Amino acid sequence: MKWFVELLENIPLAPLTTIRIGGPARYFVEARDVGEVQAAVAFTRSRDLPLFVLGGGSNLVVADAGWPGLMLKIAIPGIDQRGAHDEHGNVVFDVGAGESWDKFVSRSVMARCAGIECLSGIPGSVGGTPVQNVGAYGQEVSDTISSVQVVDLRDGQVRELCREACGFSYRASIFNTSDRGRFIVLRVSYALTPEGKPHISYGDLKRHFAGRETMPNLAETREAVRHIRALKGMLIVAGDADCLSAGSFFKNPALSEEQHEDLKQRAAARGLTVPSYPALETHRKVSAAWLVERSGFAKGYGMGRAGISSKHALAIVNRGGATAAEVLALKDQIQHRVEEIWGVRLEPEPVMVGF
Repeated sequence: MKWFVELLENIPLAPLTTIRIGGPARYFVEARDVGEVQAAVAFTRSRDLPLFVLGGGSNLVVADAGWPGLMLKIAIPGIDQRGAHDEHGNVVFDVGAGESWDKFVSRSVMARCAGIECLSGIPGSVGGTPVQNVGAYGQEVSDTISSVQVVDLRDGQVRELCREACGFSYRASIFNTSDRGRFIVLRVSYALTPEGKPHISYGDLKRHFAGRETMPNLAETREAVRHIRALKGMLIVAGDADCLSAGSFFKNPALSEEQHEDLKQRAAARGLTVPSYPALETHRKVSAAWLVERSGFAKGYGMGRAGISSKHALAIVNRGGATAAEVLALKDQIQHRVEEIWGVRLEPEPVMVGF
């Protein structure tokens, strides 16, 4: 095990997040291999310090007081394409947890391998994708993940978890539910389809390619997704105020039949119809964005230095100098109003650190 690792103190965390909010970390380590990860973990145990693992900082809100323990940034590099196909004929890519997710998507598309093209433009690092079971436009990473290499904090050992062991469901896995805080993701293996066709099932993509006579290829699909995300302020673009966000702030709620019927009756009383999206119906989910906008929170809504993106109703943005307290106050206001009007409790999607 590598015992030497560069240990930094009182490092500002706001610049390491896409929403640009949060206080400092008492200690900070950037780990580029498993030895440095294990050394950082050993340090926290020797000092009895809380540990938080940081990826790309794209799905994160850090408290104004910061983090009192050690912030461990995983920067393990590498995108390795195995020479042979697996038993299902897929091409397997082994990717370091510190790699940019969109860089990997680009590499897979250039290799003409299908399976994650609709996940283009999502900020953050590869290591965060299995934790949240990242998904968009009809694809989820759990569709292609074959295994996840982790450090098990119970005994410090490196383990390989198969896809089934990860317990994937909508925006969830064992990493953020039953075994939250137990594992640190080191590498992720993805099984992609060579020469596969792009996944064009989502309404936005269908509309983008409407009228086209030929099937778009993977590269065209990737560019279409990035274009659609940019229109919604969900693509990181320098100078765009709508990009200072933690992404979608609320998950699409899953309702029981009784809850869904109640929602439809509340909507009908207001002369409205709850929109139906096939991609959500498979999970018995309704649109969080529809609920937010129909509760008085239009795109561009502001509350001090925090607000809602002018392009996407689910993105809470930092309008300049916002604090975590201001963001959470707006979050609370939205949740309260939606529950009051629609009887639905919205669940936040970003990870809250230091609260």
